[in-house]
Amino acid sequence: MRPRGSVSNPPNRFEALRYAPSDEEAAAQAERNPETRLLPDPSRTIVATNQSPDVGFDASVNPYRGCEHACSYCYARPSHEYLGFSAGLDFETRILVKERAPELLRQRLLTKSWKPQVVALSGVTDPYQPAERRLELTRRCLGVLAEFRNPVAIITKSFLVTRDVDRLGELARLDAASVAVSITTLDPVLQRRMEPYAAPPAKRLRAIERLAEAGIPVGVMVAPVIPGLTDHEAPKILEAAAAAGARFAGRVVLRLPHGVAELFEAWLAEHYPERREKVMSRIRAVRGGRAYDARFGVRQRGTGRWADEMAALFELARRRADIAERGPTLSTAHFRRPAAAGDQLSLL
Repeated sequence: MRPRGSVSNPPNRFEALRYAPSDEEAAAQAERNPETRLLPDPSRTIVATNQSPDVGFDASVNPYRGCEHACSYCYARPSHEYLGFSAGLDFETRILVKERAPELLRQRLLTKSWKPQVVALSGVTDPYQPAERRLELTRRCLGVLAEFRNPVAIITKSFLVTRDVDRLGELARLDAASVAVSITTLDPVLQRRMEPYAAPPAKRLRAIERLAEAGIPVGVMVAPVIPGLTDHEAPKILEAAAAAGARFAGRVVLRLPHGVAELFEAWLAEHYPERREKVMSRIRAVRGGRAYDARFGVRQRGTGRWADEMAALFELARRRADIAERGPTLSTAHFRRPAAAGDQLSLL
């Protein structure tokens, strides 16, 4: 049976009518363990914008909705409910593919209303999840961004990002690209259970090394930091990432919006029952007694004594590893539209 990050497929919170399966039916559904299906996404636009003060970017491109990496804690799971799916197994087995993403991105950058700015790949799900190996939507989007010389910032858990060092390098030479590799834990057993189809820790460190060797600004994102489960690993993660070539580091404390809290607690009960109470207690301690606090300014960091201690440990480890607390400021100075580039494009 294929490992999954979710142990159930809970009802969609927006659906007024719900079917409650019997215990026998629920067991049969779990036994079937649905295979992943790629579904066409008919979106007519590709660049999403946000005004969140604690995200770090205003524009993003998400070639995929849902994510086969199947991370048990993923804060993006509830986004699948807007599509009529479940935040559980549906999120990791019903992947919507924006087949026209590169063309839509090119159309947007050609418009006079587009102001050159950093585009994040991506803001929700991983742009280098397994389907990307075959479909190459992210790679083709990078080709568009390189054509326009528009800066891009990537965050991923996948070694597949190293495939695109050519296009990332082209942008990096113009100070227009950076990559953050997300590392949650260095424990391969925990990682495999928690992030079934993401790259193992050693391969993520190799990805940092490959990107650094190619001259691409690369950092590590210690995210999510899970209180009571992975928070103690920050120093070792930062040390290993710095040794591999990471130039900057960031962190995000575990976020469990909407039904993700129940899904994650169920995952704990199945894989780490002896830690379940401790972990959930620590999570509530940094979230004001709740599973999640969505307020801007605190949702990424948490509050209270445990949050302060995690922040202090991370900051001390970051300074010891001698890496910056944020990535480079990317440049829009070289942006161009093909129509304005004249014959230069034909020479590239």
